[in-house]
Amino acid sequence: MGVNKKVDQREPDLFVRYADEINNAYRRAVREALLMHKRAGNPVAVERDRKLVILQPDEIEVSDE
Repeated sequence: MGVNKKVDQREPDLFVRYADEINNAYRRAVREALLMHKRAGNPVAVERDRKLVILQPDEIEVSDE
């Protein structure tokens, strides 16, 4: 394990500093996972209106980013 380093409180939090990059990477990862499920013919579980919904491969919509 690495050594714990004290974080300088004057510097912005890394998650705040790199929020755009983190969000872009997250969106790309989700898009790729959805494409992989769709291509493989596997359903995915999603939340809609606070309920669990299982989408069949033909129901999976993937944005064109």
